[in-house]
Amino acid sequence: MTKQELVQRMQENSAWVPGKRVKIDFGSEGVAMLDGVGNQVTEEDGDADTTIRVSWDDWQQLAAGQLDGMTAFMMGKLKVEGDMSNAMQLQGVLAKLKG
Repeated sequence: MTKQELVQRMQENSAWVPGKRVKIDFGSEGVAMLDGVGNQVTEEDGDADTTIRVSWDDWQQLAAGQLDGMTAFMMGKLKVEGDMSNAMQLQGVLAKLKG
């Protein structure tokens, strides 16, 4: 799956935290902004309540269920800046992508 496909799928599945802006920063692959304020998912960078930094490869493993979010966090593969509670809700976001 490309990042563009991911963003489109997230938009179709309303994969955001209501009222919050969560940015997933894939480094050289760019970002996905889960905008629960504007109810949209874009590839635009900007201010967010929470920023999650993860490599594209590790994200693919998370999305496929091959890597647990807490394990990735403990191993330093996933870094969270800002409001941690929004990051905890990411599991629900990932679940929406599998359906």
